Amino acid sequence: MHTLNKFILSKKILATVVHGVMLFGLIGITQAAELAASQQSATQALPIDRIVAIVSSDVITQIELSNRLVVVEQQLKSQGTPLPAPELLKAQMLERMIVNLLQIQFARETGVRVDDTQLDKSLRRIAQENKFSSLAEFRARLEEDGVNFKNFREEIRNEIIFTRLREREVENKLAISESEIDSFLANQNRQTGKNEEYHLAHILVRIPEQASADKIQASRTRAEKALAELLGGTDFGQVAAGFSDAPDALQGGNLGWRTADRIPGIFLDVLQKIQPNNVSPILNSPNGFHILKLIERRSKDAPIVITQTHVRHILIKTSEWMSETDAKKILLDIKKRIDQGADFVEQAKQFSEDGSAVQGGDLGWISPGETVPEFESTMQKLKPGEISDAVQSGFGWHLIQVLERRSADVTVEQKRQRAHQAIRAFKADEAYQDWLRQLRDRAYIEYRPDPIKLQN
Repeated sequence: MHTLNKFILSKKILATVVHGVMLFGLIGITQAAELAASQQSATQALPIDRIVAIVSSDVITQIELSNRLVVVEQQLKSQGTPLPAPELLKAQMLERMIVNLLQIQFARETGVRVDDTQLDKSLRRIAQENKFSSLAEFRARLEEDGVNFKNFREEIRNEIIFTRLREREVENKLAISESEIDSFLANQNRQTGKNEEYHLAHILVRIPEQASADKIQASRTRAEKALAELLGGTDFGQVAAGFSDAPDALQGGNLGWRTADRIPGIFLDVLQKIQPNNVSPILNSPNGFHILKLIERRSKDAPIVITQTHVRHILIKTSEWMSETDAKKILLDIKKRIDQGADFVEQAKQFSEDGSAVQGGDLGWISPGETVPEFESTMQKLKPGEISDAVQSGFGWHLIQVLERRSADVTVEQKRQRAHQAIRAFKADEAYQDWLRQLRDRAYIEYRPDPIKLQN
């Protein structure tokens, strides 16, 4: 397979925004709206505030914690998940708020920010994804539903910041070698012999950074208590919400469907031995203690045949120095020259600001899902030889030319790509949790007990 250029690899970053900025943060667009809507009523219900935790130079108040708990309780109820014990849920929520606040502080200290222009652009994309014709219409609908739009904006801003931090501090530093992929696939072939998929849920009890033997034992004891509740018949989602330190805990720990080649070997060995609706014993990794639930298992052996497109493009980027209007004008001037007989390849080499410029804008053979939606949608409508009009994406303005199409059996390539993604996802999850743990361990955190309870 050809090496994907910077434009294509950046697709994942933009997709995070386009699809609602929900990959790595605590809450997504729906929960952000619920949180914004709940703040007014929650504040009125608790007119007397107090500090519940000091986090370095910031504080978390009782009203802020109560607002989050309202949203989480609504979310769990909407999923049909029984609520954990109130004190367990409160402790889980406070811990997540602390970790989120630490990330915001770190972003502030290291210059990661989302200005209002970038935020409005992201909100417009979210509005479009939710079938609204404009941001104003989207805002009106949110406010009609009782959502404080100012609070909603800040929640989305934080979601984008969390994603950028994870990309900068963790994902951009990962390296996956071909030998790792070979070893991974060989191991999966020995273990499975066929392409299997598993629908999983997951509980993680994290081990603190440089933990003492006592702290490791305390984490194990907590995992054992969670497993005991599961074996006693307590709903998995309820236990996950009360015990799990994983980002998906408040979604019941649901990991969705994963192929065998996207599951770490330590998990796969156990999953092949248990039946659907059963839970695993406690599994230990450098990240902490894990409990898995196998919801369902299925087999998929069909070859993977897809339509690929050989495409090239010219990109004029937008920036602080290049407005969208100016970038589009430059691109249209280029298209006019090409329409009058100028060579696309030479124009790409001279003017394109994408890494593919040295190849005359050639991106090679593109499979579905490898480019941002605006680019792919236009590309799929073009016939071989056709050149698009100016197409806007989050990167700037593109001129796209389709060269040819083919049907390809990409079973081997897809297996290697899935293996790469599985290794990367596993490494990224572990590295991100480790980074958060280090961030927390370096911080000053002080819990403030409820004075009324102390009196009692």
